[in-house]
Amino acid sequence: MNVFETSLRHITDRIVAATADRTPLRIRGTGSKDFYGESLQGEVLDTTTLTGITSYEPTELVVTARAGTTLAELEATLAEQGQCLAFEPPRFGSLGGGTVGGMVAAGLSGPSRASVGGVRDYVLGAEIINGRGELLTFGGQVMKNVAGYDVSRLMVGALGTLGLITQVSLKVLSTAPAEATLMCAGLPQQVALDLLNRWGGHPLPLNASCWMYDDTASPAQDYLFIRLRGAVAAVEAACPRMVADVSALGGQAVRMDNVQAMVDWQACRDQTLPFFSAPSPEMGLWRLSLPQTAPALKLPFAQFIEWHGGLRWCWAPLEAQDLLRKEAAGVGGAASLFIAPVAYSTSSINKFSPLNSSLDLIHQRLKAEFDPAGIFNRGRLNANL
Repeated sequence: MNVFETSLRHITDRIVAATADRTPLRIRGTGSKDFYGESLQGEVLDTTTLTGITSYEPTELVVTARAGTTLAELEATLAEQGQCLAFEPPRFGSLGGGTVGGMVAAGLSGPSRASVGGVRDYVLGAEIINGRGELLTFGGQVMKNVAGYDVSRLMVGALGTLGLITQVSLKVLSTAPAEATLMCAGLPQQVALDLLNRWGGHPLPLNASCWMYDDTASPAQDYLFIRLRGAVAAVEAACPRMVADVSALGGQAVRMDNVQAMVDWQACRDQTLPFFSAPSPEMGLWRLSLPQTAPALKLPFAQFIEWHGGLRWCWAPLEAQDLLRKEAAGVGGAASLFIAPVAYSTSSINKFSPLNSSLDLIHQRLKAEFDPAGIFNRGRLNANL
């Protein structure tokens, strides 16, 4: 029996024993996303022993990695073949940027999410251990591999409440041959959102965007950053056209140096930009997921906008929850508390917007099927899961 099989057996035995005793377990890799979700309960069930890339076929654009494999290792392997995880998962923490299992369980994507899709769109198959201690395999290593319910993608965003992921098969993409970033100054929020929506209706290689009001600049002003990726001809043709569009609206656009731009986009991806530093201990980082066409929200807080308007961040106290959720719901979206204030207690508010009764019932039934004893990541999604 090799190291992986020994680790898998040990983990399975712990799950079986925990189910018998109804002892809660907290699935954990490097802990880079411990801040995310409602509460942390139970004995730690470590997945960092489940490491290694078990299969990689660059010509087929498919890689299979065990749950404890770090994102740093996976992305380094892909980069050697000129490939990448197109959805740019955030790499929180310093221990290799989180793990493959944590990436799938959290379901978080980076700046390019609105253009290329999210984690769920790239999961081809998954192997999990359910609450009965059964090792189950879903999906496979090709795109058209699902007949019936796509359970492997159900694991995305479940925060480990349905089972322990042991390995995942992912679709990867080749790195784009050309890239350019435009820094546009002088575009107020609504003007920038309207322009992004207009560009979205044209065949432009628009890959990522972010808007912010920088009050530390001299003079303070609005900035819109646009990243283009694709064929060399497409990127080079788009740049002057988009610069002209910005100029026509009274703004100024310049093309950034690619090296500096790459550093800035990585900081955006990993939330290490100055905006993501808490302005004070009583402030929490709120995540507003909205339709891209939603107008500028009337909020008394500074915002950082990504995904062509579909993701909006702001720092606000817990007392602002009703306002934030009302504004988000008013345009067809939802608001969640992504990073809680220092003094946050689990009884203060729900970090995630409450589900309607129908969706809550579906969640309860899925939980009962995969984890009948309720041992996995209890309370991570909500008090009932």
